Amino acid sequence: MKQAFAALENPLRVHQTEITGLTKMQSTDKTEMLGAMRFFDEAADTEFIQSLGIRVRESRARRGMSRKSLAQSSNVSERYLAQVESGETNPSIMVLRHVAHALGISLVELLEPQQSSPEYRLISRFLEQLSPNRLEEALLRLMRDFGNEDASRRKRIALVGLRGAGKSTLGRALASELALPFVELNSAIEAEAGMSLNEVFMLYGQPGFRRLERRCLESFIAQHESAVITVGGGIVSEAETFNLLLMNCFTVWVKATPEEHMSRVVAQGDFRPMEGNTEAMEDMRRILVAREPLYSKADFTLDTTGRRPEDCLVQLHQAITT
Repeated sequence: MKQAFAALENPLRVHQTEITGLTKMQSTDKTEMLGAMRFFDEAADTEFIQSLGIRVRESRARRGMSRKSLAQSSNVSERYLAQVESGETNPSIMVLRHVAHALGISLVELLEPQQSSPEYRLISRFLEQLSPNRLEEALLRLMRDFGNEDASRRKRIALVGLRGAGKSTLGRALASELALPFVELNSAIEAEAGMSLNEVFMLYGQPGFRRLERRCLESFIAQHESAVITVGGGIVSEAETFNLLLMNCFTVWVKATPEEHMSRVVAQGDFRPMEGNTEAMEDMRRILVAREPLYSKADFTLDTTGRRPEDCLVQLHQAITT
């Protein structure tokens, strides 16, 4: 009787106990849910930072920049840059701004890849399945089939290759023979910048030079329907600029052996490649080996090793008129 009376006497206490238990359960569920949300956010943040590092690394590779060069151009320590590229640190927005500027891309492009159309994603997935050799073949076919018409490209002849191959000599001679304007891209860059190439590199670094190079090449294409142009050998390290050249010009790789390159440069009175560098010849060989797959994308290869300029000019003229 007493127990029944106690239950009737304290119904609110019983109800409060049930509510308290329910509240504790809800609190526990909420804590677990928030914990799961925090875990999800941390995982997403980690993925974002790693993707950011990959974009920095890939952008640097596309521009042929070493990590040291990017570090100097962006005023970010090389060690910290390595941590950014490996996704081990969360860089500040100012660091990313400096890195993006040094890479010649927008901050938005560095932070978030642009959304693409379904067609673009399908093409990307298809291209990802190709081997490197087939990928290069696909790129060249796309440029040939969907770029400027071949007849239009052949009106602009571009000579590319390392210094000492004979580009300037052959370029001037060919332009004179065809009665076409002759343009040296490096000279156009100096005129655009109002200073020498050495000063451009000192003041703006490689990223600044590459931006000027792209701008001057675009200007050349817009102003000349027919002309002969020589470009620096390093243009191949900037994929977008080199592809612009391939799409709009009949491109000729003027090549020679490392020894011939070096001897011609020295014969011109320029001893800088040899000063303070006992491994200059080996460096030249490494550069040629590394860039050969890029130079070979040209429409025609002209080897000038051990040959007279007159003979090379005949072969060059035959190549562009065939």
